Amino acid sequence: MTQTVQVSDKDLRTNVTNELTFDSSIDAAHLVVLANAGVVTLSGDVGTLPERHTAKRAAMRVAGVQAVTVDIVVRDPGAFGARDSDIAEAANQMLGWAVDVPSDAVTVEVRNRVVTLSGTVTRHYEREAAARAVMYLKGVTAVSNTIRLMATASASDDLKAAIGSAIRRNAQLDAEQVEAEVNGTEVTLRGAVRSCAERRQAENVAWSGAGVTSVKNQLTVTA
Repeated sequence: MTQTVQVSDKDLRTNVTNELTFDSSIDAAHLVVLANAGVVTLSGDVGTLPERHTAKRAAMRVAGVQAVTVDIVVRDPGAFGARDSDIAEAANQMLGWAVDVPSDAVTVEVRNRVVTLSGTVTRHYEREAAARAVMYLKGVTAVSNTIRLMATASASDDLKAAIGSAIRRNAQLDAEQVEAEVNGTEVTLRGAVRSCAERRQAENVAWSGAGVTSVKNQLTVTA
């Protein structure tokens, strides 16, 4: 059974703030936390794009958080002296060196320090790897990942069974509470989980299935 965790908005705000402060990779001095009916909103500014993502993950792992909205902006990186052309050149180099991104499959465009990735790959992890390869570059304030997934032949029954087995093997998931429906190469997750982190974990499991091109995460967080 999924246990319900009741946390007041006041306590939730305090717990998330404490978690952000505890994580040494986050400068929480410029972050503001709000909580409303289990939904946490993070605002303020941080020094880098990875720090923004880390703050979101930190909030998601706090008990009682049902959803996280991120309004954090990356501070003006002008001190880095990075021009759009410099970022584009560095991004192309990083993608070229990345072993988990297919060669010449991804195109880079940079405008006002926002990197836009386009192209086509066959696996979700390749699309994620491309974004990860460029988000750590100095001067980047955001990454827009428009890379498409190429559909491949897939047997729905086999894919459904494979994802179901993976969910049962995962120590972080309660397999009795998570159901994966498969339609061709599209997966829909239904059921209830105990935290945002568990919800994300289930989604990661679904994306790991061979040939998956879409995951609709309809899992609800019971908190």
